[in-house]
Amino acid sequence: MVKKNSRPISPHLQVYRLPLTGIISITHRMTGVMLSVGLIFFVYLLNVILAGSGSYLAMQDFMNHGFFKFMYWGFIYALLFHCCHGFRHLIWDTGKGFGRETLNQFAMIELLVSLMVTLIIFLFV
Repeated sequence: MVKKNSRPISPHLQVYRLPLTGIISITHRMTGVMLSVGLIFFVYLLNVILAGSGSYLAMQDFMNHGFFKFMYWGFIYALLFHCCHGFRHLIWDTGKGFGRETLNQFAMIELLVSLMVTLIIFLFV
């Protein structure tokens, strides 16, 4: 006689819906990696500038392509999102903001503020 297993079965990945706070946490890690790669590229650009005016002009032509402008604004958004999430962690360090509703509110505020500040910078630069 085979005994039936009474343990619960985990939901399948196609059924499971990741909560907003989980998405924000994963995004925070991804923006951290993006910022690391972006800073390496930024140091390379500083070296190009130091190489002289010819290198600088070639780099400017290269950076004026749409892909690099998209990457530039992606870097700015990643920086602002990472900063907003850092403020959230500072609030957590005080022992506040761990309620379920508060977590979701902070996540939405974090997304909206980072998008709004990026848009403001885009419009005025």
